[in-house]
Amino acid sequence: MSNKLRSAELLVKCLEHEGVEYIFGIPGEENIAVMDALLDSPIQFIITRHEQAAAFMADVYGRLTGRAGVCMSTLGPGATNLVTGVADGNMDRAPLVAIAGQGATTRMHKESHQVLDLVNLFDPITKYSVQIREPEIVPEIVRKAFKFAQAEKPGAAFIDFPENIGDMEVENVQPLKVQSPLPSTAAVGKCRQVAELISQAKNPIIIAGNGVIRSDASDELVAFAEAISAPVATTFMAKGVIPSSHPLSLGTVGLKAHDLVAFGIDEADLVICIGYDMVEYDPAHWNPNHDKRIIHVDGSPAEVDTNYIVEAGVIGDLRDSLQRIAARSERKPCSAMKKLRGKIVDMLIQHADDTAFPIKPQKIICDLRKAMQPEDIVISDVGAHKMWMARMFQAERPNTCIISNGFASMGIALPGAIAAKLVYPDRNILAVCGDSGFMMNNQEIETAVRLGLNITILIFNDNKYGLIEWHQMREYGRSSHIDVTNPDFVKFAESFGANGYKVERTEDLLDTINTAMNDGGVSIIDCPVDYSENMKLTNRLKSLKSYDEEVD
Repeated sequence: MSNKLRSAELLVKCLEHEGVEYIFGIPGEENIAVMDALLDSPIQFIITRHEQAAAFMADVYGRLTGRAGVCMSTLGPGATNLVTGVADGNMDRAPLVAIAGQGATTRMHKESHQVLDLVNLFDPITKYSVQIREPEIVPEIVRKAFKFAQAEKPGAAFIDFPENIGDMEVENVQPLKVQSPLPSTAAVGKCRQVAELISQAKNPIIIAGNGVIRSDASDELVAFAEAISAPVATTFMAKGVIPSSHPLSLGTVGLKAHDLVAFGIDEADLVICIGYDMVEYDPAHWNPNHDKRIIHVDGSPAEVDTNYIVEAGVIGDLRDSLQRIAARSERKPCSAMKKLRGKIVDMLIQHADDTAFPIKPQKIICDLRKAMQPEDIVISDVGAHKMWMARMFQAERPNTCIISNGFASMGIALPGAIAAKLVYPDRNILAVCGDSGFMMNNQEIETAVRLGLNITILIFNDNKYGLIEWHQMREYGRSSHIDVTNPDFVKFAESFGANGYKVERTEDLLDTINTAMNDGGVSIIDCPVDYSENMKLTNRLKSLKSYDEEVD
C-alpha cells in the first residue's frame, strides 16, 4: 500500500481488509470517487436496478455468512431508497454496512440540492450511523461500522461519505486490525440454577430463535434437546436449527392463531427460550397470562416485557452454555409430546396428493419440498404465502429457509435469492413470492440474468394482496381494496431473457419446479393459488380445543 492515497481509495482498502467480497448498489455523482477506486480492487461491485434491492442483497448476504453485507448508493433519493432494506437487516439481526455518497461538506450548512441529514435519518434504524468528515478517520469509522454490525446482536451500520472528502489525499494511514471479542463463557452458577429447574420440570419445551443460527449452535441445540428429552419449536427465522424430521421437532411458532404447536406450549410447565428474540414472535401470543416459567439462554440479556419475565437466565456463548446445562440436567425420557408431533406430521402431508386447481398453498409447499435437496435454499417473501411457508415448509438445515419476520418487508425474495446464489453457487436457490411482493423488486430479474445466475422464482399468484385480505376477512368479514392486475408473467420473464413457466394443472407443478431449477438460468413460475384455504385455516384453528381433534 502506497504512502499517499485518496480517501476513497483508503475506504476501499479498508473494505478489502474487512473481507468484503461484494458491494451491491448503484453508482451516482457523489460516489464516483469510490466507484473509480473499485476499478483497482478485487471487490466485485454488483450493479442493481434499485437501491432497496441492493440493501436486501446485503441483508441476506449478511444473514447467510455472518459477515456484514455491503450496499452503496449516492446521496438523497439514492440513500432514502436504501432505508427499507437497511431497516430490515437491522431488525432481522443481519450484519450490514450501508454507504451513501453525500454532498460536499462545503454545502452541508445550507439548503442544497439533494442534501439530507442522512446520519440522523439512518440513526433509528442502525446500530451506528456516522459521517466521514476527515480522510484520516476512514479506517476507524470502517472498523467501527463492521464491529458494530457484526457484534451480537448484529444489525446495520451506516456511513455517510461526502464527495469532496473522497478525493482528499492522506498519507501513512492504513486499515486497522480486524478483531472482535470472543463470546463470554456462561457463569457456572447460572448453568447450575437452570439445570436444576430443568431437572424439576415435568413437561419442558424449547423455543429456539435465530440466535441459534447466528451462534452456529444447531448441533448443540439438538444434543441439548435430546439430553433433556424436550421437544423443540422454532421461530420462523430459526427454521432448520433442528431438522423437521427429528422426533423432537414440533415445527414453528409464529402464527397469531392458536396453532397445533401452541398446545405444546400450553401444556409445558417450563419454557426454555434459546437464542430467542421478541421481534421474531411476541411472547404475548404464547404467554398471555404471564404464568409461564421461562428460562432465557442467549448471548444477550432478555428484553424487558410483561409477558417475558424470566425465572433464570444464562448469558454467554450458546454452544458452551447448552453443553454445560445439559451436563448438569437430569431428565428421564418423556413421551408426552409424541402424540402432538404425530398430529403435526399428519398435517404437513395431508395435502401431498391433492389435485384441486387453483392449487392449495399446502400442496405447493409439499411439491416445493420434494423438488429441493436438504441443503438448497429458499428465500420467502412476505405475504400470505409466507405464513404457509413458515408453518409447513420442512427445513432440515439451518439457514435453508430464509424468512424476514423481524421487519417483515415485502420485496426481499428476489434480491435475496441473488445474494444467496453468490454465496452458494452450487446450491439450488429459490425465491418464493406472492404476485404483489414479486412486483415490488421484479426489475432485479435483469440483474440476475446479467450475472448469469441460475435461480428460480415461484410466484403464488392470486391477483391481490392476499395476506391483507386474510386479515380483513378475519376482522371484518369483508375485503377492501386488495385486487390488482398482473402482467403475463411468462412473457414478462422472456422480455428479460429469463425463462417463463405457467402451471396449468396441479399435476404439472412438481415437474415444472424441477425443470425450472435445472434449465441453467433465471426462471419464473406463475402458479395460481387457492387462498380460500386462508380463512379455512383460521376457522379450523379457532374451533380447535385440543390437538386430539382433526385439523381438516
